[in-house]
Amino acid sequence: MTDSSTRPSTTPAPLPPANTATLMEEIHERADTVWTRGAKSGKPRIAGARLGKKGKRVAVVDGARTPFCKASTAYKAMDVIDLASVAAAELVARAPIDPGEIDQSIFGVVIPALYGPNLGREVVLRNSLPKTIPGTTVNLACASSNRAICYGAQSILSGEADVVLAGGGESLSSVPITYSKRAAQALMRLSKAKSLPAKIKALSSVKFKDLAPVAPAIAEFTTGQTMGQSAEKMAKENDISRQAQDEIALMSHHRAAAAAAEGRFDHQIVPTFPRPRYNQAITADNGVRSDTSMEALAGLRPVFDRRYGSLTAGNSSPLTDGGSAVLLMSEERVKALGIEPLGYLRSFAFAALDPATQLLQGPAWAAPRALELAGAKLGDLDLIEMHEAFAAQIVSNLKAFASPKFARDELGVDQPLGFVDLERYNVNGGSIAIGHPFGATGARVTLQLLHEMKRREVNLGMMTVCAAGGVGFAMVVERG
Repeated sequence: MTDSSTRPSTTPAPLPPANTATLMEEIHERADTVWTRGAKSGKPRIAGARLGKKGKRVAVVDGARTPFCKASTAYKAMDVIDLASVAAAELVARAPIDPGEIDQSIFGVVIPALYGPNLGREVVLRNSLPKTIPGTTVNLACASSNRAICYGAQSILSGEADVVLAGGGESLSSVPITYSKRAAQALMRLSKAKSLPAKIKALSSVKFKDLAPVAPAIAEFTTGQTMGQSAEKMAKENDISRQAQDEIALMSHHRAAAAAAEGRFDHQIVPTFPRPRYNQAITADNGVRSDTSMEALAGLRPVFDRRYGSLTAGNSSPLTDGGSAVLLMSEERVKALGIEPLGYLRSFAFAALDPATQLLQGPAWAAPRALELAGAKLGDLDLIEMHEAFAAQIVSNLKAFASPKFARDELGVDQPLGFVDLERYNVNGGSIAIGHPFGATGARVTLQLLHEMKRREVNLGMMTVCAAGGVGFAMVVERG
């Protein structure tokens, strides 16, 4: 018989105290609580490029976007082609060139219209641009219009084009509803049936349950987890407090509200007249809450893990409709026409991670590479824009930037990227407040960053975007 004094204790270990750290404490004192795979895990592959040299760069001449509106609100009768075309139409109308000089149209979208899947081409046709302009569509989840801009820049640098219209759109009010495979196959047989008996036979194999619509889900195909579930997992693994997340959300709303009130978005936003009556102008993003507070945010219940979670509707970006576009041009053409562009693209990088680990942590790998290619350091940046899919994702990446452990274990370097000065971060608000139409966000971030750089008369900025599939993007831009 075992002596009771030698038996292992069955008393569970006490839970650690609740994490109540502030945002500054998370970044400056608790950065090394960020999750890492270990020093022997190997570095993810990071693709990137320096985008030309002075005299041979790619310029962002101008840009435009619709107001971003929560799904199923102002734009519920509009599709993605409508939204992207509104932004492109305004941009082309005020462009200092003839539309016939546009060489390519490249647009990003995650959920294309079934009846017009090539958004880049549909934008050309919808706006009565010359039908000789080729149109292309790309899908890189939340970084789709970033990828479109990069493709446009590379096309210009290769000599294939001088002028490129690039951007993106998303209509989450118009997500196609699908049916089961059995129902879809039966409907295909029905469409081919020539006689009434053949039509009856085609439908005979369908059961009532097969006709139930398959609800759309924003989930990873490989893991089955939604973005919100993955971000909740990141919040736990990176030991991020609810307090820090709500601080990011509050900052996003208050800064976006101040920017709108002071007219900083006026040149960027195109008044949009929704179908079917076209009698009401939408002139502002409808998700921005100037009246929110830490108390209001703290009162919201978790959404993705209702018992132990910290992600709420308040510290997550909403499902959103919208469109955006930018005009890219070679530096030679800009100077020949005497145009003062918003700025120039300097470098970019894409990183890809295992979606089952840290789905939205890609910017922590992409940003160091983009800065290296640009010949710059984090401290050189005048402004930084980070797409806010979730506040937990932002804090995770900010901690990774600052963490010596992350630098050593994941990047294989001696020193971390550094601390992001929050006075230079998303100074006009981010996706939590403004909204996140997947295909349009990248161009919105690009436009917002360059406009603020111009307003402040500063030279160097960087943007980052996380995307489904474990992809991270970063780009460095300059004005001089």
